Amino acid sequence: MASIWQYANPKKFIDTTDRFLPWLSALALICLVVGLVWGFFFTPEDYRQGSTVKIIYLHVPSALMAINAWLMMLVASLIWIVRRHHVSALAARAAAPIGAMMTVIALVTGAIWGQPMWGTWWAWDPRLTSFLILFLFYLGYMALWAAIENDDTAADLTSVLCLVGSVFALLSRYAVNFWNQGLHQGASLSLDKEENVADVFYHPLLVSIAGFVLLFIALVFLRTQTEIRARRMRALLARERLQ
Repeated sequence: MASIWQYANPKKFIDTTDRFLPWLSALALICLVVGLVWGFFFTPEDYRQGSTVKIIYLHVPSALMAINAWLMMLVASLIWIVRRHHVSALAARAAAPIGAMMTVIALVTGAIWGQPMWGTWWAWDPRLTSFLILFLFYLGYMALWAAIENDDTAADLTSVLCLVGSVFALLSRYAVNFWNQGLHQGASLSLDKEENVADVFYHPLLVSIAGFVLLFIALVFLRTQTEIRARRMRALLARERLQ
């Protein structure tokens, strides 16, 4: 465990992530190109949904990352509350805009996918509603960081907000299981093979998901480095004002 906490040192974190960023970025690009091209151009139309089913390669990965980005923020916030490591708080802050964008992509692609299936762009389905609330929590989280000048106070308050918002992150994931009357279909990926999409869609979907995961990690590393440098700059400016 001691070796893990060494990365709470900002310089160690930047030096380490700098070595991984080029590889993560390259792998993310490869997986995204392969997964999306494979899925959109080399898979057949679904016998019920036609070509609209191919939006699955954007919708499912973005929805998964929207939820898991918040859960990553939750873990980082808990580390801040317990250990007071600034890198963890800044990593949570760095992940928020990425998670918000993933949520927007999931909502938009879900509407495009749902319109021909349900006959409407939006329905107050449990999962859709919880996803919309999750997006509002993302906006509130970012606004709270921006509204408070003291970084430690902002980290404390946003960590509490993150704990509350985690309820909706979990609801977004399991809403279909909680409320069977919702319009939204069950999970496209499951440990139960009978619930998975057909293999012809399943394999390119896995590659697309890998691309989204790698892209998220790369962006979080990059944005966390930016947050660390911005915090150093604010500290230097504050020191100069005192002198």
